[in-house]
Amino acid sequence: MFQGASAINLDAKGRMSIPSKHRDALLQQCEGRMTLTKHPQGCLLFFPRPVWEEHREQIAAWPMSARSWQRIFLGNACDVELDGSGRVLISPELRNAVGLEKEVMMLGMGTHFEIWDAVKLAADEALAVAGGMPDVLSNFSF
Repeated sequence: MFQGASAINLDAKGRMSIPSKHRDALLQQCEGRMTLTKHPQGCLLFFPRPVWEEHREQIAAWPMSARSWQRIFLGNACDVELDGSGRVLISPELRNAVGLEKEVMMLGMGTHFEIWDAVKLAADEALAVAGGMPDVLSNFSF
């Protein structure tokens, strides 16, 4: 299970260093082979390849009525691998699609990660808090 937030700076080539707390797990789980794809909320989804392959099969089986959503997830999917320095290259197309500049946040979401532009994530979280807790969470507490 991946969890936690990591502030990361993309280098000039668009490479992102994977935090060491996740790097070892990714090497063990998927030999450093992962997949990135676009999410309609304005972030990237970052999957260990075996997890992505399960999702890919499900997405590919969606009916024609969901073709536009297949394009979002499958059409933007990009396989990546850890380089010798523990980095992955995020393609210019994916960086541009979600507005990644230099400062990004990598959030562990259980089986995968979300990669956000740091400013966009802060705005999204502020909007969520301002909107109040959804009804589905009304019985949740710590």
